[in-house]
Amino acid sequence: MDDHFTERVLQLVEQIPPGKVLAYGLIAEILQEGGPRQVGRVMALEGGGVPWWRVVRADGSLPPSHGVDAQVHYVEEGTPMKANGSAVDMSQALWRFED
Repeated sequence: MDDHFTERVLQLVEQIPPGKVLAYGLIAEILQEGGPRQVGRVMALEGGGVPWWRVVRADGSLPPSHGVDAQVHYVEEGTPMKANGSAVDMSQALWRFED
């Protein structure tokens, strides 16, 4: 895996404010490199030291590996969730990244 890409992904994830999220694909779009799978791979292998719970699928759903651990962070940070609590409410929680 490209170390430069990995570093850029992790630096961007560190900037996501509490209570906000970005989708895997949006991270790739912002960085203009890779795609959702490449970002997911970086997060799976190297993302433990950054706020990984702030990276979700495009529909706001959580990968099974996030489970209860992510939910604790969402409650602590006041992240907007869909009514059933199974996914982040992307209309409210999406971070509007600007350079």
